[in-house]
Amino acid sequence: MDSDCIFCQIVAGDIPANVVAETDDAVAFLDANPLTPGHTLVIPREHYHRLNDVPDDVAAEVLGLLHDVVPAVEAAVDAPATTVAFNNGEAAGQEVPHVHGHIVPRSGDDGQRPIHALFDDRPGVGDEEMDEIAAAIQAER
Repeated sequence: MDSDCIFCQIVAGDIPANVVAETDDAVAFLDANPLTPGHTLVIPREHYHRLNDVPDDVAAEVLGLLHDVVPAVEAAVDAPATTVAFNNGEAAGQEVPHVHGHIVPRSGDDGQRPIHALFDDRPGVGDEEMDEIAAAIQAER
């Protein structure tokens, strides 16, 4: 636990939250500053800064809870879809340094764009570079 972390304080019960589901290793609660009604966060109970830091068993439980909560969020707010995302690190927009997945209810007329709209200028990546990147990723595993 990190006593300075708002999510750790929620897990400890020091800060109230609208908890919607929980397991031994994960908690889901409504975002206090929602992008849309029903915006839910799913976090590991233990403090991990980035996804890279989360042990496999905890990651599986976080994803399992997220998987369980997505249809409940959609049904509760009558949303036909959701955007599910993790910002992994400050450069990616992670504002709270505790791993958290977002479940953001969406509708066709919500005026928002898909995740691909985050990037205006996409790099031209050729087949050879794609092969090199794939091989580098495989080598890092």
